[in-house]
Amino acid sequence: MWDIEAALIDVKTYNFVIPSQDQRKAGEPIHDLSIRLTVDDQFTIHEVSTDMVHFPHPECHQAPQGMHLLIGCKLSSGWRKAIDARIGGTAGCTHLREMLFNMATAAYQTIPSALQFRNQQAGLPDEVPTTPPPHVGKCMSWALDGAVVQRHYPMFYQKQSQD
Repeated sequence: MWDIEAALIDVKTYNFVIPSQDQRKAGEPIHDLSIRLTVDDQFTIHEVSTDMVHFPHPECHQAPQGMHLLIGCKLSSGWRKAIDARIGGTAGCTHLREMLFNMATAAYQTIPSALQFRNQQAGLPDEVPTTPPPHVGKCMSWALDGAVVQRHYPMFYQKQSQD
C-alpha cells in the first residue's frame, strides 16, 4: 500500500476581513488542508483521510464528509470524472478536489519506479510494457514522437511523418 499526500496552506500578506466574520491577520492561514490517499499497486484507493486545520467559513468543516466515496476508484484515466461524479459541485470542496487531481500524478511518479526498483533488488528482470504507460502521449516531454519516448520506450515511439 502507498500513501500519497497533498497539502494546501494559503495566507495573505495583509490583514483582511471575510464578510460577516472576524478579521484575519496577515500570515494567518485561510486554508490549511491536507489529504492522504492510501492506494495499492494498481492505483486503487483503499482509504481517504483529510485534515482541515484552518478554513474560511464555519460550514467548510463539512466538506470532507463525502471523501469516502472515492474509495474503490482508481488513479487512472477518468480520475477527474470520478472526483466530479462523487464530490463535485456543492457535494465537496473546490480546494480538496483540486488537490486530488494532482495526486494521481504524484502516484504515477512514485509507484511504478518504486516497484521497478523493488524488482531489481530482488534480481527480477524489468517488465517490458505491452501498452504505453498512462503518461506517454499526455505531456510535451512524453510525446509519442519525442526524444524521451524514443529513449525510454522505443517500442512506442512514433516517428513524426515528413509531409
